[in-house]
Amino acid sequence: MTAANPRIDSAPQIAVERVDTCAVCGADSFSWAADGFDYELRTCRNHWTFVRCSECGHLWLNPRPAVAELATIYPATYYAYTYRDSVNPVALRAKDFLDQRKLSKIIGALPQMPQSFLDIGCGDGRFLKLMAGRGVARTACYGLELDENAVRPLAAAGYSVYCERVEDTTSIPDGSIALATMFHVIEHVDDPGAVLARLAPWLSPSGVLALETPNIDSLDRRLFSNGYWGGYHIPRHWNLFSRGTITRLLERCGFEVMDIEFKTGHSFWMYSIHHRILYGRPSLPRVAALFDPLRSVVPLAAFTTFDLARARLGARTSSMLVLAKRRGM
Repeated sequence: MTAANPRIDSAPQIAVERVDTCAVCGADSFSWAADGFDYELRTCRNHWTFVRCSECGHLWLNPRPAVAELATIYPATYYAYTYRDSVNPVALRAKDFLDQRKLSKIIGALPQMPQSFLDIGCGDGRFLKLMAGRGVARTACYGLELDENAVRPLAAAGYSVYCERVEDTTSIPDGSIALATMFHVIEHVDDPGAVLARLAPWLSPSGVLALETPNIDSLDRRLFSNGYWGGYHIPRHWNLFSRGTITRLLERCGFEVMDIEFKTGHSFWMYSIHHRILYGRPSLPRVAALFDPLRSVVPLAAFTTFDLARARLGARTSSMLVLAKRRGM
């Protein structure tokens, strides 16, 4: 199968590796769930497939990019690294408001204001800066990030940040973290169970993990399930969860789920429509550009409002925020 757009066809073919066991339950029986291309960044021309576990329903990319290809699929222009420069200023202010609101709600669920903080996948450090603004010492604001260019200025500013993977780092003392956050990170890793198991001992006895990840049991995923769904983020999302599978994985790794709240999936809605219009038939680039979530403010506001209303009515939107603590604490 070839891509439907010459801009994808001209990208390189990259190396892959097969993953034939489920990261949640370990089963080795699965079936096709969706397929597509790197619609967002067009870093490669590979045709990618998501499979569904026959036992628990977990979705994962199989095959997925080889580890040696990470620099290809996460180029220096990746939006997480250039966030402040990539997003429309109006959307940026709205995002900052929503981030502040999200953080306030998480902190409100804790027994007291945390005096230590860890953000896994800290990017440009926006959550580290928000926590420092709430009184947490910069040296007690830890961050892990794989981009050295992002880590360097944060370290110079006094934050305890490290260019290391969760699975490899020895920089976080056990029992030292009152609040750990993983906002849209767990879906990017090859072995989410290993990440969660490594993270668990870092939490203090009253410590909490706040984990946000796409939800496959959502309206937009069902409408665009064939491959255009923005939450697939092909080929950078390697594991995709439902409420049931993320709960099962956390419990397997020593956590107890305290709460699951469904958040807005506005960018997933917009990327879904964008991909369908740009890569479907007929291809309409100018119309598709109206649904670029980094630049198009009006539809972004509309889908944010739509999902906020749906979430208040009890709908399971396409982003879920999970609060968990170590079991027995």
